[in-house]
Amino acid sequence: MVELEQRGVPTVIFTAEAFVRDAQQSAQTFGLEGLPLVVVPLPFTNQSAETIRKMVDASFEQVIAGLTQAVKAPATLPTRPEVAEKRLPMLGCGPLECEPGLPKGFGISEEKLIFEGKDLLDAWDTMNRQFLEYGWGDGFPLVPPTFQAVEGMLRGTSRSPDELIAVLEPGFGKGTVQKIAVNAVMAGCRAGHLPVLIAAVQCLAKPEINLRNKAMSTGPHAPLTLVNGPRAKALKINAGSCALGPGAPSAANTALGRAMRLIMMNIGHTYPGVSDMDTIGSPTKYSLCVAENEDQSPWNPYHVEKGYSRDVSTVTLQFVYGLCELFDFANHLPERLTEVFSTAALNVAQVGTGLWLLGRRADPRHKTEEKEHNFLLLCPEHAQIFARAGWSKEVLREALYRAARMPFKTLMLNKEAKAMAAAHPNLRWLWDNPDLLLPVVETPECFEIAVVGGAAGRGTYFYGAGGPVTMPIGD
Repeated sequence: MVELEQRGVPTVIFTAEAFVRDAQQSAQTFGLEGLPLVVVPLPFTNQSAETIRKMVDASFEQVIAGLTQAVKAPATLPTRPEVAEKRLPMLGCGPLECEPGLPKGFGISEEKLIFEGKDLLDAWDTMNRQFLEYGWGDGFPLVPPTFQAVEGMLRGTSRSPDELIAVLEPGFGKGTVQKIAVNAVMAGCRAGHLPVLIAAVQCLAKPEINLRNKAMSTGPHAPLTLVNGPRAKALKINAGSCALGPGAPSAANTALGRAMRLIMMNIGHTYPGVSDMDTIGSPTKYSLCVAENEDQSPWNPYHVEKGYSRDVSTVTLQFVYGLCELFDFANHLPERLTEVFSTAALNVAQVGTGLWLLGRRADPRHKTEEKEHNFLLLCPEHAQIFARAGWSKEVLREALYRAARMPFKTLMLNKEAKAMAAAHPNLRWLWDNPDLLLPVVETPECFEIAVVGGAAGRGTYFYGAGGPVTMPIGD
């Protein structure tokens, strides 16, 4: 709409009442405040044609007004992102602020926020409540990003604090090293974690990730971060038992995953209820970071598959919707394990299941198309069963691709026939064969596999959104 309006083409957009704030903020972000909205009571999704027609008819005067009146800014706009943009970075909290005489050379902003209290704990509590009001927090207590704390975090890299790592959608926020460091401090990270986060932010900004879609969707998109190579061990990122769980063994995992969410919020402006319109949400959006258990894997590590040498440390990032357990204590034959695991993929209520029937999601800005990938975290016990039988990851992917199939009529239960016909006009014959079994993903390569976890036969299957991106970790 912004592109059309800037070229003199009048436009209007139908917007459900629940999405008005989101639409106004998006218009502001994309450079044309006050785009004409036609506000209807309900989203058009899951409505009958008759209901939609009635809502459109009732709003026809809004359509005419939007197409004939000059675009002007509305009287009020969302305030939370404006406040955050003015106040970031948050670097000093009195009486938690640093002593005078900071070492020179870090280039840290001198702006500070001061929070008073009867003692340090009271001041810290005031800071947390205020940060939540600004929209900077995830709901858990934040570590105060004092000058000293951010200075210490920046010692984890030789990069300049002002170096721009990436511009993050949907708010086009500038992700400098310093801003990444501020969010890392708030999440409870250590200095050694900063290079991991820098690489992960570079992954976030890659066109293949299609961050705008992931950040603003009504779905529970969460960034799954996988760390490989020597850096994972050095930083004690848990790859074994409870790797995705709470507690001391996964402290680094928790802090890194949490930092990624804070970065998306405070740099990318992925604000809940403003731009992030997730219908229900998911606990995976708080933190989702793990290392691969390379010592217990019978195969090459994940990053070696992607073309990196074993002694290089990498970050892999992929957005996922939800997860399902891969449980099997009984079987020791790879064929039976594959049959069990394939049932996890047979969930038509997940967006990516059979989505290839509607064509690939395209990003015309970068000429990219994304397949829907699902990510399997296999426990070592299951991985070794496959390896002892001579199965490589490629063989396993092929077997999963053959086994994970559903009838065409089932795959189309929540998909529009017109969209499928437009994407695949040569597959019209499928409507005459509704019971034909079709794969749930486009190709065998859409199954990503890494080995994670401790003893006993339990893994995790992540329903993916798009595909993964892998980047090396720098200094």
